[in-house]
Amino acid sequence: MTATASARRPRVALGPMPSSRLMTTIDAARVRAPLATIFELARDVERWPAHLPHYRYVRFTSRDDAMGGVVEMSASRPFGPVGWPTFWRSEMETIPPGRTTDAAGGTIAPAIRFRHIGGITTGMDVVWEFVARGAGETDVRIVHMWDGPTWPVIGAFAARTVIGPVFVHGIASRTLAGLGRAAERIAAEESTR
Repeated sequence: MTATASARRPRVALGPMPSSRLMTTIDAARVRAPLATIFELARDVERWPAHLPHYRYVRFTSRDDAMGGVVEMSASRPFGPVGWPTFWRSEMETIPPGRTTDAAGGTIAPAIRFRHIGGITTGMDVVWEFVARGAGETDVRIVHMWDGPTWPVIGAFAARTVIGPVFVHGIASRTLAGLGRAAERIAAEESTR
C-alpha cells in the first residue's frame, strides 16, 4: 500500500514499555535544541531519510489521527564501505509534548513508541523519551527491549551479542546523532531570526 493510499486506523496505543526483556539497548544524547524541535523531527519518520543517509526509506502503510500508525522502515548498518540493509515494520504511537495526564490523572511525558510487528526484530519494543533541560536543551533517550528472534537455542544469544549491540545500537546511535544535528541546525537558524 502506498503512502497516498494509506488506510486510517484507530489510534495506536502501545502502553508502557515492558519491565524487562532479555536484550536492552539504550542510546542517549543531550541535544542543544528545544524539546518541540527534536520531538517533531523524531515524530516525522517519513522525513528521516532526508536527514539520515543510513535510512533507505520510511513509509506509513496506515495512519491514525494522532500521527501514528503502521510504518515500514529500512536502514543500512555500515561495515566499513559496505552497508548491510535492514528492514522492519512497526506500530507507532506518538505522545506529544503538552499531553499532561492519562486516564488515571497521571502525568505523561512526551514519547514516541514503536512495537516491531514485521522483520527479524518482530516483538521488539522501542521508546524515544524526551526531557527538556534549561537553556533550550533536551535529553533524548532511545530504549530498545526484546527477547530475541524465535530461533531455537541461539535466539536470545544472537539478540544480546549481535543484533542488539551491532545492528540496533549501530543504527539507533546514528539516527539519534543525525536527528540531533538537524534539530541543532534548526534551533540555531531560529535563534538568528
